[in-house]
Amino acid sequence: MKNIWKQFFRPTPKRLVKWGYALLGVSTFVTASAISGNVKWLAYTALGIGVLGKFLTDFFTEQKE
Repeated sequence: MKNIWKQFFRPTPKRLVKWGYALLGVSTFVTASAISGNVKWLAYTALGIGVLGKFLTDFFTEQKE
């Protein structure tokens, strides 16, 4: 488990950072649209996927051990 958290604090490749922010942005838009349309299951799902996806992109690094 220690090695996993070491990966989190290492630099993330720029391509994956862009994917993470794009995923978070799209999920935010979908969440806002679902809330205004009163589709709660879609709002919660999109929010969870966006936050989890952005968090998981931080575990990818360019450095090899």
